Parts: sequence; C-alpha cells; structure tokens
Amino acid sequence: MSFFKEISLRYQKFCGTAEKHRDERLKTRYYKASFNQVFQTVEQLLKDDPSGKISSISKEHGEISAEIGRSASFMTVTVVMTKPFETAVDLHISTERFSLAGINPLLKKEILYFYQKLDQSLPFIGSGINGNE
Repeated sequence: MSFFKEISLRYQKFCGTAEKHRDERLKTRYYKASFNQVFQTVEQLLKDDPSGKISSISKEHGEISAEIGRSASFMTVTVVMTKPFETAVDLHISTERFSLAGINPLLKKEILYFYQKLDQSLPFIGSGINGNE
C-alpha cells in the first residue's frame, strides 16, 4: 500500500470488520453458538462495560448500538446466524473526535478489544468467509 494511502487511512473516523477485510484481524468472526446466545452475550458485554451505554437494540435486525466512552465513539454490533450453531459477528465503530496522530488506530483497538472479550465468552470458530480463514 502506498505511503499516502496508509497516512489517509490513519485519519479515517470509521473502522469496521468485513468478510474479506485486508487486515486479518478485522475479518468477520464466527462463533459456535446460536443467534440468541451470541446476541445475549454481546448485549451483556456492552452492559457490563462501565464506559459504554447501549443506545438501541434490534433483535429482529440482529443489531445493538452503543456509545463507547473510552474513545468517544459509537459502535454497532451486527449478529447474523449463518448456519445452525454458527453465528457471525461484525463490528462498526465511528467517532467525531480528531487526533493529530490519527484516530483510526484507536477505533481499531476498540474493535480488537471487543472481539477479545467475545472470544473469551463464546467458542470461537474462525474469521473470514464462513469462519474458514
């Protein structure tokens, strides 16, 4: 990746996970659990976070949104059941905050921190397309 593109990415005020993300650590994560188990775990982790506050829950859409105080950001967690007892979790986080050093690394750190907490709470299958990568 070019130097200028790398610098511009550093100042983006958004970070998210995806099936085919170029960063291995930011690929969609899959867990061996039912939709309800994963959704309840995500909800509980956000409730237990002293710096966070859940702003909306939509179980029908598989989304929970929360304000994260550590990074003054807004995170949306999307939970999708792909197969019986295989559930995917994607995270998207954004902020209005600015940093001279670039805010994107802080947002990425928040995503990785949340995934780490999920990995400790649920049986992790893998990341990437259908958890096979």
